[in-house]
Amino acid sequence: MTLDAEAKMQFLFALRSKGVMDKRVLTAMEKVDRGAFITGHFAERAYEDVPLPIACGQTISQPSVVGMMTQALDVQPRDKVLEVGTGSGYQAAILSHLARRVYTIDRHARLTRPVRKMFEDMDITNVTVLTGDGSFGVPEQSPFDRIIVTAAAEDPPGPLLAQLREGGIMVVPVGQSDAVQSLIKVTRGPEGFEYEELLPVRFVPLLEGLGQE
Repeated sequence: MTLDAEAKMQFLFALRSKGVMDKRVLTAMEKVDRGAFITGHFAERAYEDVPLPIACGQTISQPSVVGMMTQALDVQPRDKVLEVGTGSGYQAAILSHLARRVYTIDRHARLTRPVRKMFEDMDITNVTVLTGDGSFGVPEQSPFDRIIVTAAAEDPPGPLLAQLREGGIMVVPVGQSDAVQSLIKVTRGPEGFEYEELLPVRFVPLLEGLGQE
């Protein structure tokens, strides 16, 4: 299923109506076909502004939330970005159009294996897909200019804050997994971290350790 012109217009209108106004983000989201990241009987709903289930009890976030998170991240063309929670690979594919280099990590090899293959098929060459415990980040590649976390933590994880470059931005959902969470933008300044609350969200919890195969 590919986006026809009308569906694409409706998709972008929905993004704008929810506050996604950054032209670079909208262009990246127009280029990345969400339908390619959803299989099975949910595929026909790929262009609706709703979260949808994927394997391993995870979800692909609704496009407007992906757009708002990406917009808040303010990725620049020379940036090195870390994504914690690869999931379907949709967010990482969008980031690939905005950043110089993207590292994405997920605890489920059942998710990272097909994403790695999909990116090869799509000729996305600036994204490295890793299997591991994302709550500890990727210290060997730090510091990062931008970090995006697509699972909710009770507090912004310390290891990830430590891997954020001065002047860098992290976007992370914070809150209890069974309650409304807040999307938080963290900016690292010379004196420490500044926190800005963006909008209420609901994400799966950020878990330590590797997932079961």
